Amino acid sequence: MEKTQVIVGLGSCGIAAGASKTYDEFRRIIQTDKLDIELKKTSCIGMCYREPLVEIIDDSGTYLYGEVGRDRVDEIIDKHVRKFTPIQEYIVQSTRYPSQDEGFFDGQVKISLRNCGYIDPESLEDYEARDGYAAIRKIANENISPDDVIQQVLDSGIRGRGGGGFPTGMKWKFARNNESEQKYVICNADEGDPGAFMDRSIIEGDPHGLLEGMMICGYAIGASEGYIYCRAEYPLAIKRLNIAIEQAREKGYLGKEVFGIPGFDFDIIIKEGAGAFVCGEETALIASIEGARGMPRRRPPFPAEAGLWKNPTNINNVETFINIPWIIQHGAEAYAAYGTEKSKGTKVFALTGKINHGGLVEVPMGITIKDVIYKLGGGITDDKKFKAVQLGGPSGGCIPEHLSHTPVDYDSVNATGAIMGSGGMVVMDESTCVVDIAKFFLDFTQKESCGKCTFCRIGTKRMLEVLTRMTEGKGEEGDIETLEELADTIKDSSLCGLGQTAPNPVLTTIKYFRDEYEAHIRDKKCPAASCKQLLTYTVIDEKCTGCMACLKGCPTDAIEGEKKQVHRILQDKCIQCGVCFTRCKFDAIHVE
Repeated sequence: MEKTQVIVGLGSCGIAAGASKTYDEFRRIIQTDKLDIELKKTSCIGMCYREPLVEIIDDSGTYLYGEVGRDRVDEIIDKHVRKFTPIQEYIVQSTRYPSQDEGFFDGQVKISLRNCGYIDPESLEDYEARDGYAAIRKIANENISPDDVIQQVLDSGIRGRGGGGFPTGMKWKFARNNESEQKYVICNADEGDPGAFMDRSIIEGDPHGLLEGMMICGYAIGASEGYIYCRAEYPLAIKRLNIAIEQAREKGYLGKEVFGIPGFDFDIIIKEGAGAFVCGEETALIASIEGARGMPRRRPPFPAEAGLWKNPTNINNVETFINIPWIIQHGAEAYAAYGTEKSKGTKVFALTGKINHGGLVEVPMGITIKDVIYKLGGGITDDKKFKAVQLGGPSGGCIPEHLSHTPVDYDSVNATGAIMGSGGMVVMDESTCVVDIAKFFLDFTQKESCGKCTFCRIGTKRMLEVLTRMTEGKGEEGDIETLEELADTIKDSSLCGLGQTAPNPVLTTIKYFRDEYEAHIRDKKCPAASCKQLLTYTVIDEKCTGCMACLKGCPTDAIEGEKKQVHRILQDKCIQCGVCFTRCKFDAIHVE
């Protein structure tokens, strides 16, 4: 090759870890020393837990370095670039050396993430170098009809990746069959689940891929205008989308007769959302684009019949659209070869929580939850016991360890009481209190309720009050039954998906961990030793050295004792702050 390439990952995760400083330091040294190096930037490759990531490509191979802070840049240039001696201890993946993170990429199949981490997301040329816009060109050159495009999407078996799992091709067909002259395509990028960052990473890493997917949808259903509804909290994603849209317009890829297809005019507008979780629901999202308050409405009519400004509208999320060019280019059968009978293709998951390898993975549908967590995610942090995983965010449910062999597909996950959702996986270990987790998610949905439905607005508040009392040691007999009754009423009576699914985290944790709820109520104890107001701190006499570290740190003078003598905690003064536990260097504080 002509030049050594240094590629720095500048996705949000990398930037948060200091990648911008790393990039600037590489640029400074290259310019100062006049090195013959091509410095490039890319986005997240999924290995968020090892950011900042730097890839070096030279004549001897490809080397991916992990945790490259600014302080390591000079050493890498000196040893690797100047002396041709790669630093093995920093390398996480290489064509020459064994991977330090064996298993993270094993088993992954990258379709949605095919370009993320491999191209400069702000370069149209980089996108086209990896067959970007080849699918829309194929449609134009081979004169593939809109109906044939929809049939390929149907044959692929792809279902909506936003959480509902409705067959994408069927959705497109409904909009196509409507004879209205004005139609719209909307991309739902209002990703709001705690712990979810799939759509953000896709936009940051492959914005042109999203545009191409929307173009194909516009052609298929007969739409002339597209909207990307993206939350304003994603500034980098919005910046790169704006760059991509301007580049596409300059090349004539957006505008009149897109790619020379007669009569097909199509353009895309970005609408920044204000961060309301309920606007992830399609009718609330439409209301927000129209300038109204983001509140859902009754369906039918569905958006395919009366959507944006009462015109036929097709809405899919980012991950759904990003798959479309691949399907058109490689064929429906190639896509349907992955996954299970009723859940085709691949799925992107965001791994967060008590897991060693937090980040993004893309796997074929049908892989088990356990394989995702242990083979790709590297298992539980600090070798603790795996307890459960929250799948589907606030709308999803808690799947316990004994069901970890559940295949990741729509039907199998639904059978547990959870839902696939958009793909957030929050992993919990033995130190996680499921009552507290249920409270966390319900607190989120209760605050995000638009207030239109009485059952959602007030019902979730009443449920949250019960859960809060439990975690404070004020639970009462009958509270579990009250939660179940409220949950059923809210699910049956709420207008939109937010209220209909809000009780899921509570119902699934009661279903699988009822004994923990009972312990909070009857014993006033938290089995996970997580709920502070239910904890009791005592001194283990034989371990206490009388160092006085706990006594000096206690904010309420709840510890007494002389130097080099066994100390004692006064329970009537203890506020369960945990300072004594964290300060003790001799493991002399017992918590239960």
